[in-house]
Amino acid sequence: MTTKTDFVPAEGVTMFSTTWCGYCRNLKGQLDREGIPYREVNIEEVEGTAELVASVNGGNQTVPTVIFPDGSTATNPSLADVKSRLA
Repeated sequence: MTTKTDFVPAEGVTMFSTTWCGYCRNLKGQLDREGIPYREVNIEEVEGTAELVASVNGGNQTVPTVIFPDGSTATNPSLADVKSRLA
């Protein structure tokens, strides 16, 4: 069984995404430009992750969903939100 703790990063963030998600591409580009490390997990390719995303989003498989080193999550966060939660 896939759990959120399997994806809590030591640094940076874990971002759940899909290949077709424009919001995901946008956030990845912003993270790249800012030098913020991230692990990308495609919920259509990694077994159990779509259900994990749904479990932290009220039943919705909304991406990007981000997990922070403290184990908290954010759905479609802005770059400013990511930076402030990593500070």
